Amino acid sequence: MYNLPYFKAKDDKEVLAFMKANPFITLCGIDTNNKPVATHIPVLFEEREGKLFLQAHIMRKQNHTNAFEQNSNVLALFVSNYTYVSASLYEQKNIASTLNYMAVHVSGTIKFLGDEELYNLLVKLTDTFEGNPNSVAAIKNMDAAYVQNNMKAIVAFEIEVTDIQHVFKLSQNHSKKDYENIVDSLQSKDADGKFIATEMEKIKDDLFVN
Repeated sequence: MYNLPYFKAKDDKEVLAFMKANPFITLCGIDTNNKPVATHIPVLFEEREGKLFLQAHIMRKQNHTNAFEQNSNVLALFVSNYTYVSASLYEQKNIASTLNYMAVHVSGTIKFLGDEELYNLLVKLTDTFEGNPNSVAAIKNMDAAYVQNNMKAIVAFEIEVTDIQHVFKLSQNHSKKDYENIVDSLQSKDADGKFIATEMEKIKDDLFVN
């Protein structure tokens, strides 16, 4: 990770809020042959006894599933939109262009769960992402035999978080004038540019105290 002190959130609550706003993660691990594996999944969050857990499910009998069963150490990547920042926006010349983005790397240990936990997880997942517990897509409203049959192909797990590192690279190392130029430029760009411009606006007053 590009780990520099000025590309950081002001507190841990901001980092957790970012994670919850970007729950579709890349989950990485290493198999017994030291070969890297990865998969892409939505996660839920649970806090118990002062610890944070990520909860999700994956297909059985996949290369990533086998690797996670053999090596419980995993890395979850949470990432935002990203955008190009042209050096033409800087007052000072001979400075390189760059990309602005936000990312969180979460290390932890994975533990596979049983069928009861899997069913409860599916209920929570569909309720969360449907946003309507009465939806026809809610697990409790689906055919029980269909649900049970499909559950045979997947397995639930949770990750006990042991470390969280983050980089919120939002041009904090530039002057106020350059910062404002970047924000103005990004506001006229595509959705990714507008997203980063909005995030930069949120922290502007903390960076440049009059």
